[in-house]
Amino acid sequence: DLLLKKATKAIQEIPGIRLIGTASQKASVLAFTIDNIHPHDIGTIMDDDNVAIRAGHHCAQPVMTRYDVPATARASFSFYNTEDEVDRFIESVKKTQELLG
Repeated sequence: DLLLKKATKAIQEIPGIRLIGTASQKASVLAFTIDNIHPHDIGTIMDDDNVAIRAGHHCAQPVMTRYDVPATARASFSFYNTEDEVDRFIESVKKTQELLG
């Protein structure tokens, strides 16, 4: 929960990021899009940067179609992650945005 809060706060400070799913009580996942960058491209660049995320429909294609969201990038946080990894994730998001934005 602490890592999700830290990641959410940090990513909201980056212009051009849209969070998908912002309920107060939710699993420790952060789904997002970056303006004008396809989520699969986000995933590829972040993978090259050694930051693991998922990209796609995440078994939610009907609801994504309903809300006109073609796909999202998604980071998941668990007990084995650290605050340093959240910082690394945020830096990689920024780098991806600079490279492709």
